[in-house]
Amino acid sequence: MIGAFRHAFAGTGAVFSREFRAYFATPVAYVFIVVFLAVAGILTFYPGNLFDRGQADLRPFFSYHPWLYLVFMPAVAMRLWAEERRSGTIELLMTLPVGLMGAVLGKFLAAWAFAGVALALTVPAWATVAFLGDPDHGAILAGYLGSFLMAGGYLAIGSCFSAATKNQVVAFVLAVAAGFVFTAAGAPLVLDAVSGWAPRPVVETIASFSFLTRFQGITAGVLAARDLVFFLSLAAVWLFANAVIVEAKKGN
Repeated sequence: MIGAFRHAFAGTGAVFSREFRAYFATPVAYVFIVVFLAVAGILTFYPGNLFDRGQADLRPFFSYHPWLYLVFMPAVAMRLWAEERRSGTIELLMTLPVGLMGAVLGKFLAAWAFAGVALALTVPAWATVAFLGDPDHGAILAGYLGSFLMAGGYLAIGSCFSAATKNQVVAFVLAVAAGFVFTAAGAPLVLDAVSGWAPRPVVETIASFSFLTRFQGITAGVLAARDLVFFLSLAAVWLFANAVIVEAKKGN
């Protein structure tokens, strides 16, 4: 059993290295990071009113992350499998001594690491708040961890849809649509509409699947295990579906 497990996940490190380097092989990665940082900064300092609030925290910064990731993470993930299928290199990948789950996990981890680099470059916002006041560093650290885990959730969804099509634009649109369902499920507008006809347990169940609901709890400084397990489990489910789709489309 251990041997089968090792075979399934064989080559994870090699695929990760190949994919992560590929992100920085073209100017696209640097453009993506610059645009991400610019949009995050604009939202934080203007609509978020980071300075005018008079509070030393990063809640305005984190509050926009679900919506930022809804667009940016599918853009990162859309090429993972769609480009392989379009160019025909997926057949070559599958003939290498790389297990199916090793390929899926390696690609996902490379995208997640790239997203982590972009997120890490926002640390000057934390330094700015620390310079101007006395923030709760524990809450900010929890926010960064929650943001990174949430990015992984969006990327897993995007990777799954990338495996389902050769067209990167189609993969992007489908991933955004699916991500929007998980994001908007916890929006007050949606919950208010559902609470008008559904019993409370149904409303709470819908809210429990929302990235917004989970992430807001984390940014408040409450790093609950159930929220961490939610994001990791959700990513695992979508990556399993990713593997199933790749296997089903092998040779197509």
